[in-house]
This record gives sequence, C-alpha cells and structure tokens, in this order.
Amino acid sequence: MATKPSMKLSPGHVFAVVLLVTAGAAAQRPSDPPTKAFGNNSTSHEPITGRQRLNWAVKSTVGPVSLAAGLFSAGFGTALNRPREYGPHWEGFGKRYGMRFTGIATGNLMEASVGALWGEDPRYFRATGQPVKGRIKNVIVMTFAARRADGKLAPAYARYVGISGNNFMSNTWRADSESGVGNACLRTGLGFAGRMGGNAFAEFWPTLTKHLFHKKR
Repeated sequence: MATKPSMKLSPGHVFAVVLLVTAGAAAQRPSDPPTKAFGNNSTSHEPITGRQRLNWAVKSTVGPVSLAAGLFSAGFGTALNRPREYGPHWEGFGKRYGMRFTGIATGNLMEASVGALWGEDPRYFRATGQPVKGRIKNVIVMTFAARRADGKLAPAYARYVGISGNNFMSNTWRADSESGVGNACLRTGLGFAGRMGGNAFAEFWPTLTKHLFHKKR
C-alpha cells in the first residue's frame, strides 16, 4: 500500500502566502494621503492606507535598522555556536542570518495583513514634545498597543499574532535543538523586547542626531 508523501511547511510557503494577503490590502486604497506624525493626541491621527501598510512591512524587514540587527544577532549566535547544528563558521553565520530574516519577514507580514482586518496601525508614533519620562512611557506602551482607525490605543492583537505566530510556526523548519515550545516562547519574549528596542531607537535617535549635528555647527 502506497503512502502519501507528507507536506512539510517551509518559510518560503508562509512568506509567500502572507505576502499575497498584504499585497491585496495594499491595492485597496493606493491613493490615500500620507499619515501625519503625532504623539499622544489621537485626534490628529489619519488611518493607515493599504500602501503604507505594505511599506511598513517592507521597511521593517529590509530597512537598515532591521538588517543591522540581523548582523548582530547572527554574529552573537555564531560566537556562541547556537544552534550548534549550524556551526561556528561563516556558513553557520549565513544560516542564522537567513533564519532570523525569514522569521522577521513572516512576523511583519502577518502583523500587517492580519491587522488590516480591524484597522490596527503597526507603525510607531513618536511622543514629540513630551518630557523624557513621557517618551519612555510611549516606547513601552507602543510595544504592546497600537492605534486603531479612530486614533485610539488598543491592544496590538495583530502584533501578538505576528510575533508569537512566526516563532511557533518556525519550529517546523528550525534546527532540532531550538524547535521546542520553550524555545518558541523565549523567541517570542525576545521579539517583544526587540520591538521595544526598535521603538526606543525611533523615539530618541532623531533627537540625538539633531543635537549632535547642531553642536557641530
């Protein structure tokens, strides 16, 4: 009796499916105006468009900050030789970088596409003009919350789906030593920590560079 071949989920399959969904959302309203930046004032919020949603997913995946973070992550993993199946060499570095990239890409596309169902805005909005304490609070809050179409803050459910979903799904194509439930939970926690770090960079880096360039003048 012949046995049916088993289908193994791959990162390419997930990436392609979510990309198609996100591209569909981007095609809905291609001519919408850009969103104005704002702090905690929800009355000045303009809903994210489909094109802006897709642009966010692309920039968050292949933007300079994300690519640089991937170099650090892959380098750190190679130095510690984790996972050990990849080895402490350039080939192992490449595998770690690629694995991190597929996870980030899948998670960002999931967040962008799923969030489109209820108007969740994945972008980070700076608390410009607020005191440092208020800006730090904004960094933390916007890690777990997101704006809706009316500008009000609500739990970032699509982000929860994207970060946790990609880490648990990737267990099917990760090395055996890091494909357990505990490993996926750890990566999920690190995913939110990474988002918070990215928020902090977006919040304070423009201010720091402004002061640095001002002093040079």
